[in-house]
Formats: sequence, structure tokens, C-alpha cells
Amino acid sequence: MAVTKADYEGLAAFRKSLRKFLRYVEEAAREEKVTPQQHQALLAIHGQPGKDWASIMELVEYLQIKHHAVVGLVDRCQEQGLLNRRHHDEDRRVVEVRLTDEGRAVLERITSKSLHELRHMRELTKALEDVVG
Repeated sequence: MAVTKADYEGLAAFRKSLRKFLRYVEEAAREEKVTPQQHQALLAIHGQPGKDWASIMELVEYLQIKHHAVVGLVDRCQEQGLLNRRHHDEDRRVVEVRLTDEGRAVLERITSKSLHELRHMRELTKALEDVVG
């Protein structure tokens, strides 16, 4: 399949919008005094399907970073009072990482701003489509 100029333009526009959104969320995280990576960890933990915790290995998979880097990230988040960890009740090899009340509050504020920005971007995209046709 040949790649067309329109393909490049569409991909470039998508990449620009994606980066703009990510930059917005990174700035929202910094306003909350957390790093973008800490925000991603909080989201990965609270966004687990069907449960309110994540294992270290789930965070490795979600964040796509090495095990020791996740442990360091969890340590720093725990020092800030954003999360805590404990061994799983049934399998002591599994460490459950959970948000604290403060961690949930920080995540909620960042998520609220993120959703607002996504809605704004959707409205801009719809308005552009209405003009262009």
C-alpha cells in the first residue's frame, strides 16, 4: 500500500493534537506538585478494571518501564502520601499498590482538567469539520 501525502498530513495532525493534549495533562500534573510519571502511575492504579489497586508488575506493563524504576516511582509517590502498598491477602508475593485519599484527590483534579481539555478539543475538531465539510 502506497503512503499518500494526505496520510502524512493526517498522521502529523493527529500527532500534533495528541502531543498538545499530553503537554496539557503534564502541566496539570505539575500544578498538583506531581511529575507526569507519578500522574500516570496514579491513573494506572485507579484505572485497573474491576479493582482499586495495581500490582507492581501491572504498573511495569502499563508504564512500560523496568521493575526497579516502578519500585522507585512507587517509593516516591508513597513518600508524598499519594499511595500505599501492602502484600496481597492470598498471595504474599504480590504487592498491592493503592491510592490514599490524597492520591485520589490529586488524580481527580488532574482527570477533571484532562476531560475538560478533551471535550474542548472535540468541540474544536467538530467545528473544523463543519467548516471544511
